Amino acid sequence: MVSTTPSRKGKAKVIKIPLGLPSSASESSESSDSSNSEHSDSESDSDDPVTPEYLESLLEKARQNYAAAAAKEQKSSFSTTEEVITLDEDLGQKPLPHLDPGSLPPSYFELGTSRFDGPSRIRDPGIESAEKASSSRAVPSPPVPPPELTKSGKPLTRKEKKELKNKTAGSDWFDLPAPAEADLPRLYREVEALRLRNQLDPKRFYRKDEGEGKGIKGLPEYFAIGTILPSNTPFGTASGENLTRASRKRTLVDELVDDAEAKRYAKKKFEELQSVRGAKGKNTLTAKQAMRRRKW
Repeated sequence: MVSTTPSRKGKAKVIKIPLGLPSSASESSESSDSSNSEHSDSESDSDDPVTPEYLESLLEKARQNYAAAAAKEQKSSFSTTEEVITLDEDLGQKPLPHLDPGSLPPSYFELGTSRFDGPSRIRDPGIESAEKASSSRAVPSPPVPPPELTKSGKPLTRKEKKELKNKTAGSDWFDLPAPAEADLPRLYREVEALRLRNQLDPKRFYRKDEGEGKGIKGLPEYFAIGTILPSNTPFGTASGENLTRASRKRTLVDELVDDAEAKRYAKKKFEELQSVRGAKGKNTLTAKQAMRRRKW
């Protein structure tokens, strides 16, 4: 089947339609003919000259499309980085109630004021229960100490209490006693032997004592001299740490006098001093004159 369709400019177009096609095929052919006609119309319209106003309108439309696309892209990037969830108050939802844990036991640790400080206090439930159990019992108060009395049975005066207090260095120094005045001469010999320990061993040096060279007045106010106890050895045999019974003496001076090595060194020093003193004493004139004589 052949049909002709008139165009705007008086031209005719021949379209072949096959026979035996259904009506839908004919309708599709008609729509294709109309599209072809519109295309030909646009081609005919494009032949017309383009005005500057038309180009300006196209540019403005392109700018608007670019701005809309940029705003949409920025909105989509903001929504991907941060999501804000808002609850609509009109829905009638009630706010979440505050959590109430009730009465909690005290913490086991108490931290310091700053983050660098460790725990200032550590709680031990076992110790707390023991303290509660002991506090519940009725513990009697300590008895009042009786007043200090003299030998005659009279209470001590303030001066006597002060003297009694000055007899020891106090509990901070383990009640170190002050020696009696009658024992000072004997103790002075012991302390002086300790101060002269530089002369006992030539290979050791000791710093000078504070009261050295002051006599009995240079003794410390509180001091005591003890005894080194022997250590227990198996089967009671002697050891290098323990002195034998024969070498043990009553005082420190007696031990130094009986020490053979110390005695030898003391004798050597004594002879040196005697030789120096003898060269300057009597009956040395002939020796001095012999030294001055010429040898040739």
